[in-house]
Amino acid sequence: MKKMFVYRTLNLLLPAVFFVLTSCVAQNEELSLRSKDNFNKISLSLTKDGKLSYKVFRKDKTIIEDSPLGLVFENQDFSSGLVVENVSAVEEKREKYELKVANNKVADHVFKSKSVMFKNKQGTIMTIDLIAGEQGVAFRYRFADKEKEPRILKNELTGFHIEQKAKGWLQPYNKAGDYTPGYEDFYINVKPGDPISGARGESVGWCMPALFNVNNTQNWVLIAESGTDGSFPGCHLAPDSKDGIYSIAFAKNDEKFTLPLPDKGTAYPQSNLPWTMPWRVIMIGDKAGDILLSTMITDLAPASKITDTSWIETGKAAWSWWSHPEDFTPEMYKKFTDVSASFGFKYTLFDAGWEKANKDGKIIDHALSKGVKPLVWGYSSEYFDPEKRKKRFKELADMGVKGVKIDFWCSDRQEVMAALQSVFEDAAKEHLLVNLHGTTMPRGWHRTWPNFVTAEAILGTESYFYEPRFPEKAAEQNTVLPFTRNVAGPADYTPFALTFRKYTRLNTAAHELAMTMIYTSGIIHFADSEEVFASLSDDLKTLFKEMPATWDKTECIIGEPGKAIVLSRQKDNLNYIVGINGTNVSQPISIDLKKYAKGFSKFKIISEGKDPLMEFKVESFPVTSKWQYNLVPKGGFIIQFIK
Repeated sequence: MKKMFVYRTLNLLLPAVFFVLTSCVAQNEELSLRSKDNFNKISLSLTKDGKLSYKVFRKDKTIIEDSPLGLVFENQDFSSGLVVENVSAVEEKREKYELKVANNKVADHVFKSKSVMFKNKQGTIMTIDLIAGEQGVAFRYRFADKEKEPRILKNELTGFHIEQKAKGWLQPYNKAGDYTPGYEDFYINVKPGDPISGARGESVGWCMPALFNVNNTQNWVLIAESGTDGSFPGCHLAPDSKDGIYSIAFAKNDEKFTLPLPDKGTAYPQSNLPWTMPWRVIMIGDKAGDILLSTMITDLAPASKITDTSWIETGKAAWSWWSHPEDFTPEMYKKFTDVSASFGFKYTLFDAGWEKANKDGKIIDHALSKGVKPLVWGYSSEYFDPEKRKKRFKELADMGVKGVKIDFWCSDRQEVMAALQSVFEDAAKEHLLVNLHGTTMPRGWHRTWPNFVTAEAILGTESYFYEPRFPEKAAEQNTVLPFTRNVAGPADYTPFALTFRKYTRLNTAAHELAMTMIYTSGIIHFADSEEVFASLSDDLKTLFKEMPATWDKTECIIGEPGKAIVLSRQKDNLNYIVGINGTNVSQPISIDLKKYAKGFSKFKIISEGKDPLMEFKVESFPVTSKWQYNLVPKGGFIIQFIK
């Protein structure tokens, strides 16, 4: 009888258990999304009390562990008590476009997308849009309803749970000050959970993009955001990463030292509905080079809002500030314009103090007479008020100015994000290029506004004036930034600085030269004196004349953040391989040059000369499939293939 009872009970229970299990599986699949190649997956889940979380997988191995999602408004709570209201069908979308400034001129990627609607206890709907592609996954919060009164967001629960044994490269987010936040700190090698240490100043969080090597070093992850507009502040990561969870943090109210921003007590995001928030982007790669070449940030940004982009030209520029920071005479500005003209550079940059020199010496007229396009410096507060900004842009365009370098933004507040979008738009109406300095991290804006050609937000060459630790750390940083900062957008590092400044450079001259082709920037501003340019050999002068400012095709041959980077770069019929060593020890490398030299029989290599800090050596060799080379400590090289 007992056996019969057990048998009958099992017969009754098994269908119920099977139903529960299959229902859970069905719901998990319903709340998940895979990329078309099936490699990358994002999966949402709800606890019994309606708390929302997500996980990210690559090839079914966990990349981002269970991480929180949710929003808390002043009058609405989406942190718990959520239920699934609706799940859309999976759609396939293709993003194919060209970038003015890029590692690869054409981006062409297919994404799967899905939207999941959740209802909170108050009966209000929150939608989460999911995206999955071959380069990673992303999600964003969206509210489709219409409301006249603005909603104020007090907390975003979004976190990124990184395994404890992962290795990270993160930049501290500096506390507000005269020149901060400006994304000009060192990228620090950390483990998840580590507190902030070694920052250049007091810091209140970590910057995005944030790079991690996860899954027993088998995968690379870059956490970033895209599509930030005037409806949201720029975000960073909170300083406390307990248990490896890095949480979204908003810009601070006190980020207002350089701009006429009100003291609101708080700087919470606020907007009327409908409200579409920025993408939270998780780029994934099997190699660090996959991250370097990723275009997910621009893939998710709005398409170009400029119909005719024919007037937007990338190029190179000479500028006087780095070598002559105290000389604002017309003669000095003209001298550097002449440097640009002699090298065939499209541009010359007139930095701070140019207005007086132009009044006395007509430096803009001089540039135009030489066929060189003038770029001019300005202070951010001059471009913050809409009417003053439009008037100023028109004045500059009427003078013959072709671009503006606008300095000292030093804030991620929502008002600043809105102002930047208007800067790009108003500048475009006058056919002006934009270069931002002392500024926030780009967030895909160079796709939406192609006249946004470069930005600082990087600890660049000027640090030889200001940062005593820079000479020792520069080489390492130079091999981290291409996998972090430069993935977010064009970077104005102002490379090629041979003249010694306050803190003596330790990188070789060949390393500094290679930096001009390691970073991607719509305008390369070369940092050194006219005497240094004049002293270059004919081979070096030819390189400077021919060197592109953007690329048709790039491959990452060696990508080891903090150690070494070697890139293959192509533009039209120009073909280069460029590399640098980020360490204090020699690194032997081996490359199949024939793979990258189709149509070329020889190559020219520029490397260290007798005095590695100041001199170059140029040699020519036949192309070989087994080229071996020894990267000297903090050294570099450039290979140019020749017919």
